[in-house]
Amino acid sequence: MSVRYILSWILWPVLLTICMVIAGYGFSHDMSIIFFNIAYVFLIVSLIFLEHWMPHEREWLKPDGQNFASIMHTISSKGSVQLLFIFSGVIGLASLITPASEPGYGIWPREWPMWLQVVMGVVAAEFGLYWVHRAGHEVPLIWRFHAVHHSVTKLWFLNTGRFHFVDSLLSIVLGLAILLVMGAPMEVVKWLSAITAFIGMLTHCNVEMRFGPLNYIFNTPGLHRWHHSKDLKEGNRNYCENVMIWDHVFGSYYDADYRPPADIGMGDYMPDKFTYQILWPFLSTKMKQKLEPGFVPVPFGREGDEDHS
Repeated sequence: MSVRYILSWILWPVLLTICMVIAGYGFSHDMSIIFFNIAYVFLIVSLIFLEHWMPHEREWLKPDGQNFASIMHTISSKGSVQLLFIFSGVIGLASLITPASEPGYGIWPREWPMWLQVVMGVVAAEFGLYWVHRAGHEVPLIWRFHAVHHSVTKLWFLNTGRFHFVDSLLSIVLGLAILLVMGAPMEVVKWLSAITAFIGMLTHCNVEMRFGPLNYIFNTPGLHRWHHSKDLKEGNRNYCENVMIWDHVFGSYYDADYRPPADIGMGDYMPDKFTYQILWPFLSTKMKQKLEPGFVPVPFGREGDEDHS
């Protein structure tokens, strides 16, 4: 039995546990940002090495010309979320966050152990994240923005933050709103943010891993590779971000005993330039054809058809 085979079974839980321990130390010592960043950098460095040493798909190691765009999408999506909180007073979000951080607000069981509150927070927020993500595949207007993420032709750690900023805002607002309405303390929100960041990075990595029963509970790279399939019978599945509970409940869970496709992406057209990708969802068909003469619109719901791939 090779070292790589053994590692393929333990890497996912070990990396996630290490990141959680580092972040947890920061949370308990009032140094949340510092230690979260330490954990995040540790995960990035680990995945850079592992993706080249034991990749899931060697084809995905080849350049796709989208590194700059993916980095800029990460910066713009994370930046838009930061701006949401900086100017939260303008839209009234601050008035929700303040009472939600006070004991006695909402129905949140603050007397529970923190680890149990975090589990409840992940499951509750996942309900909002699930439906925003599912709407991104089933509602044409929202798909316009979510298509930026599915335009990639390979999966690796750099794709983690490749979301149109509007797509990111919708996810954050709905996921956070559920916790705020229930009265969750900000410590739970911090833990949810950390867990989502770590699992999101792991979900997109190009590392050979095996998951067994973990696939039934968590959103693993094995499940997310199906989600990026061009075949919509496989691609319009596995919408949960962290834990798969709502995919099981609403019948959108998918796993199979054959290998997920290496040829991923979508049938919709997406320009290569970052600035065009940001503008694309806001443009009419005529405007898109002026900007990109080769653009041919694909009827919604046929993005995965072979003749549109």
